[in-house]
Amino acid sequence: MSVPPENPAVPPDEPENAADAPESEAPDGVDAAEPDAEAPEAPEPDAADGSEAEAADDSAEVEGPRRRARRERAERRAAQARAEAIEQARREAKRRLRAGSADAPKGVPRGTIRGLKMALAVFLTAVLVVGLGLILYFTPLMSVREIEVTGIATVTREEVLDVARVQLGTPLLQIDTGSVADRVAAIRRVASTRVQRQYPSVLGIAVVERVPVVYKDFPDGPHLFDRDGVDFATGAPPRMLPFFDVENPGPADPCTRAALQVMTSLAPEVAGQISRVAAPSVASITLTLADGRVVVWGNTDRTAEKAQKLAALLTQPGHTYDVSSPDLPTVR
Repeated sequence: MSVPPENPAVPPDEPENAADAPESEAPDGVDAAEPDAEAPEAPEPDAADGSEAEAADDSAEVEGPRRRARRERAERRAAQARAEAIEQARREAKRRLRAGSADAPKGVPRGTIRGLKMALAVFLTAVLVVGLGLILYFTPLMSVREIEVTGIATVTREEVLDVARVQLGTPLLQIDTGSVADRVAAIRRVASTRVQRQYPSVLGIAVVERVPVVYKDFPDGPHLFDRDGVDFATGAPPRMLPFFDVENPGPADPCTRAALQVMTSLAPEVAGQISRVAAPSVASITLTLADGRVVVWGNTDRTAEKAQKLAALLTQPGHTYDVSSPDLPTVR
């Protein structure tokens, strides 16, 4: 016969006193910890700070070589990292600055400004010159107050002024100097002329007169011919001027041109002794001296050489001097 338990309401494994059982069961896989381990009390702030400061002082007092080396390496790495960060920030600032300047609108190039200034200067200069020209052209500011004629000997000043037809008071810029020169050159005794404006108020006319080289008698009197064969005057020839023995003298006549070429090639002391020049043809030119001696010249070939030989031959006595062949000049 079995004996029932004394207290059937309480399970066999459970403690009889509820106070002896834990208040709560720990989760699966986790051992139950004692109350002190589950909720440790936090140290008071003042006490913790004091403990850390004391520990740092102790570690500083007992710092060894290895710890010091590690600390110094850490400080160097920190300084290097800081320097690299500063350099990176500087580069980034420069990059942003360049990007901002590239995005900003560009100004006018310096070359363009220089070109505009030069163009403006040229324009203003042109305006000034044109304005001054108009003033001088249309106003008597620089007008003819005097006409200066130079180079005249046989031609008179009145003759030059009459053909020039320039009125005093005319602005210099309105005078056509070419037309004035052509009118003055039309005078028979004038070989050439040049007209120049001499600012502020003078018009200069320079005249070159024709010089007689030979003369020829005509029914109306002796005619004078210059070195070009131009018949420029009628009247008494100058003393010791050679007589011109040519059938039809003139600038276009071949015999005239040949004879005058010989006369202009002679030395002055020889030309002064010539009294007659004959040229029946271009290949048979003869010269007659004032004392009656005769020079056989021939054609105009080697004229300068013949003139040189003649000057030497005339120092020798004789009547006929033949220089037609300058290689074999003869005296007879």
